[in-house]
Amino acid sequence: MQPEQSGIRTWQWVVTVIVIIVLILLGYYMFKGNGAAPVMTDTTPDAMTNTAQETNHIVVTDQFPGNIVYLSSVELSNPGFVVVKNDKTGTPGDILGSQYFNKGINPGKVTLTKSTTEGALYYAVIYADTDGNKIFDATKDMPVKDSAGNVIMKTFRASFSITEPKG
Repeated sequence: MQPEQSGIRTWQWVVTVIVIIVLILLGYYMFKGNGAAPVMTDTTPDAMTNTAQETNHIVVTDQFPGNIVYLSSVELSNPGFVVVKNDKTGTPGDILGSQYFNKGINPGKVTLTKSTTEGALYYAVIYADTDGNKIFDATKDMPVKDSAGNVIMKTFRASFSITEPKG
C-alpha cells in the first residue's frame, strides 16, 4: 500500500506546481498587459487620454468654489501648462488661470485670477510650452491634442455640495 500513497502524493505535487505556474503566468499577463494602454478621448473628470506614445492627461474632480483649482494628477510627456477656462455655451471660454508643470506625473493646483462660482462648468486644458520659457502666453503656447486631433481637457464643476475631496 505504501507505493500507491507516494504515487498520489507525487501526482498532487505535480498538479500543485502546474497550478502555481499557471497562476503566476496569468498574473504576469494581467498586470503587464500587452504594453499599449487603451485610447480614451472623453472630457469627463475621471477619464484619461493615453496611448503608448502619449502621456498627457489630467485628473480633476468637482471643486469647491474659489480661486484655486486642485488637480489630482497631471501627466505630461513634455513640460507644459494646465490652463483653467470658464464655460462659454458648451465650449472652453475665457482663461481664468494657468500653471506650469514639468514633464512626468505631478499633482498640483492652479491659482485663478477670478474665482469659480457655484454650479458653473469649467475646463482644465493642457497646453504645450511652445517657446520653452515657462511663462504661459495664449498667443504662442498651443493646446495639446491627442492622436485623434482632440484637445486634451477635462471638465469639472464648482459646487459647495461635493462629497469627494478636491483634486
